[in-house]
Amino acid sequence: MIIERYLLRELAKPLAMILGILMALFASFSAARFLGDAVNGLLPGNVIVELTGLKVLIALEVLIPASLYASVILSFGRLYGESEFAAMFALRVTPATLMRAVLILSACLALVVGGLSLFVRPWANGRLHRLSGEAGTLLDMDAMEAGSFYVAHDGTRVIFITRRDGPHAPGREVFIRLRREDGTEIISSRLAYPLPQAPGDRRQVFLRGAHIYRMDRGHGQADEVVEAQGITLSPDGRDTSAPDDSAIVTSSRRLASSSSSEDVAELQWRLSTPVSTLLLGMLGIPLSRRNPRQGRQSRFLAAILIYFGYYLLFTSARTWVQHGVVAGFPGIWWVPALLSLLVVATLRRPGLASAR
Repeated sequence: MIIERYLLRELAKPLAMILGILMALFASFSAARFLGDAVNGLLPGNVIVELTGLKVLIALEVLIPASLYASVILSFGRLYGESEFAAMFALRVTPATLMRAVLILSACLALVVGGLSLFVRPWANGRLHRLSGEAGTLLDMDAMEAGSFYVAHDGTRVIFITRRDGPHAPGREVFIRLRREDGTEIISSRLAYPLPQAPGDRRQVFLRGAHIYRMDRGHGQADEVVEAQGITLSPDGRDTSAPDDSAIVTSSRRLASSSSSEDVAELQWRLSTPVSTLLLGMLGIPLSRRNPRQGRQSRFLAAILIYFGYYLLFTSARTWVQHGVVAGFPGIWWVPALLSLLVVATLRRPGLASAR
């Protein structure tokens, strides 16, 4: 038990570090896609934070197995290189003890990945689609600069501010075009400034000294010109919802009762991610083995090639099932089966408990 706790501690330290780095890199890459819109006033900052968090949450089912795989190779490779395993084997510590420690950690993480894939991932995908659709209808007037046209992603609103003293100062000589189902509305305002927003409420902008031009779009109504001392409107568009028929947002229970090839591929992917986590953790044991004078670069390069080859084949098999190229059975299960054969073959290779 002392040896197992020591091995688990040695595995947990690089695992936490690698997973943290991968999450930070993935979050930075995801956030970079939205920052341009935020700077231009097309996306509020709080929406960027939530979108990035959802992206990272969805990616954890891949980031956790990758971190586990790398941590086993790095930590056990160091123990081999520093002859700690040679000392353990001399004291009659068996390879089964090493495998048991990795199996315990891999099984715990496989349960976490399984929960993420089966339950968290469909919710996060649904929330991401819904929020992305809503973000396409948002305009953040606090971040807008004078002299630029700001067009919502859905094209329903255009805002132009002629003059402004600072980022949060009122806009002067503001032009707004709103495209509606029954026509077009153009507003020219002398002054515009955002109103305080309560949590959960839609943002509102107060326009002072407004001239409103309403033009009908073929509905037989007369055009209108209205002058108002002050009006309040929301720069946000209509709410949108996630596509309910998409497999990635469908619950695992509904997928289990569906015979659609897309649903079958999605369900098999969710069920196979914990299997991949367990197998990758165990595969790291033989791939970490090296003698004290052997460099770690060659082994780690081979491990990287195996990992990317596996996930390339894994995602390809999922696409083949989605498009009906491969039947629901064997589906994508033949890829983890190949990985399990590789794990068994490498673990049974003679010399695992030696340090030549």
